[in-house]
Amino acid sequence: MRPPVAFFAALFVFASMQIAAGQNINLRYGQIPSTIKTVSALQFHIAQRKGIFAREGINLEILPIEGGAANMVAALNKGTVDITRTATPYLIQDVLKGSDNAAILGETATPIYSLIVKPEIKSFADLKGKTVGLSLAVDTISISTRKLMGMNGIKEGDFKVKELVGTPARADCLRKGECDAVPLGQPEDFVLMKQGYHRLGVSTDAMTNFQFIVSAVRRSWGEKNKDALVRYVRALASSYRFMREPANRDEVIRIVLDTTGSSEDIARQTLALYFEPDRGVVPKQGEIDVKGFAEVIRVMGEVGELKPPLPSVERFIDLQYLKAAGIQ
Repeated sequence: MRPPVAFFAALFVFASMQIAAGQNINLRYGQIPSTIKTVSALQFHIAQRKGIFAREGINLEILPIEGGAANMVAALNKGTVDITRTATPYLIQDVLKGSDNAAILGETATPIYSLIVKPEIKSFADLKGKTVGLSLAVDTISISTRKLMGMNGIKEGDFKVKELVGTPARADCLRKGECDAVPLGQPEDFVLMKQGYHRLGVSTDAMTNFQFIVSAVRRSWGEKNKDALVRYVRALASSYRFMREPANRDEVIRIVLDTTGSSEDIARQTLALYFEPDRGVVPKQGEIDVKGFAEVIRVMGEVGELKPPLPSVERFIDLQYLKAAGIQ
């Protein structure tokens, strides 16, 4: 007895799925543990849930890298990861020390960090003599917070510094009363404001346009894995477009709720902060803001983290993968 046609059809589908699965490219992505459940990682959750990575034949393994932001480029140099998330100052410093790393895609462009303070602190003047929880000195979070306080009459030496890497660590310091003020990203800033803490100002009051977070790779590895990187870039570009589309807002809100644990009210406030009007926090499709990158270099020179002559942006970026994915 001959097998029915449906049998052969099912066999063909199964075989096709096996072939497709065999063509998947595995990529190891280094992520700071404290950011995995924040809105800054939303593009990855969208790409996973909507099957965007699968459509591009990408199996993305997210590897938490402990020990702070500086360890992200170290993991890349060691080959522990293929791609890493990193703040631009750490990439800049690493390349100037001799690595062949380069930014290939823009993640967070100009972030909004709120300077959140204890309920009894009513003004910047009240910060004199107080403890401010900052990230490492080279980090743009610390630089922008110092500039914000300086604009409002609080100079270096007027306050004490406690170095804490990651919004969750700084939020915890504030809750415990060990810090009097801390810069926080979303949704933690909204959460604490609902609990009675105050916002004195935001980082974009001091730094209006810069490239904060990028995806970076080793140039030598990238040259051998161009197809994989173009697929990765194309997938995240699709994810950013989905995130930005007003018609998708309710679905994006649900993903924020599932991945961050925040309330719907806070999730809506966060996205409204980013997009109503568009404040340049989220890239349109993963593009690198070259002028914003140059601004990071300029500010690092201004605060003494870089010595003149200042290097050019081109030393730290490789736009070929964005161009190959049709993104200019």
